[in-house]
Amino acid sequence: MFKTIKEEIDVILERDPAARSRCEVFFLYSGFKAIIHHRIAHWLYNRKHYFLARFVSQRSKKITGIEIHPAAKIGKGLFIDHGTGVVIGETTEIGDNCTIYQGVTLGGTGKDKGKRHPTIGNNVLIGSGAKVLGPFTVGDNSKIAANAVVLSEVPPNSTCVGVPGRIVTINNVRIAPVAQDLDQIHMPDPVSMELCKLRARLEKLEEANKSDETL
Repeated sequence: MFKTIKEEIDVILERDPAARSRCEVFFLYSGFKAIIHHRIAHWLYNRKHYFLARFVSQRSKKITGIEIHPAAKIGKGLFIDHGTGVVIGETTEIGDNCTIYQGVTLGGTGKDKGKRHPTIGNNVLIGSGAKVLGPFTVGDNSKIAANAVVLSEVPPNSTCVGVPGRIVTINNVRIAPVAQDLDQIHMPDPVSMELCKLRARLEKLEEANKSDETL
């Protein structure tokens, strides 16, 4: 347990420039507290102590504002930054070294039974406010933009943006206009960009039509 705690603290110190010491992370970081509570709740759940597992997870939710079902499978090195409003469903699986920002939901659509929640690969970054809903896989090394709503599979090494989520880069090759990297702010929605193009084209046609009427 002490080794696990040290590893979780070191992950935060490595990725968060605001973290100044292990002591600060241990006592003050809600994401760290949520992960440690989940490790305990998951251990209890696997031993069929379901009531105790839920008790621990609900207590963690009350303290941190982060809700993780005890049955969710979480790998090493998960960093939940800020964390308020994060919800991780029962059949969710998260790989190693992932980063999740505040307001993220890893949930179901209400239509599936059994495996209802997403499987997140290794080294995945999920931006603030993003919703990943359904029993599909988000591939390794992928990025989900802030406020994206992802309803279908995301290939490895790709970037997904927009509502509904659309793949805009795969293996650093652009398949739609997008900023070079995820910065949580400058991540344009390809649907909005297409609408802007249509509007510009319409204005151009209207101007041409006015010229014809003048002649």
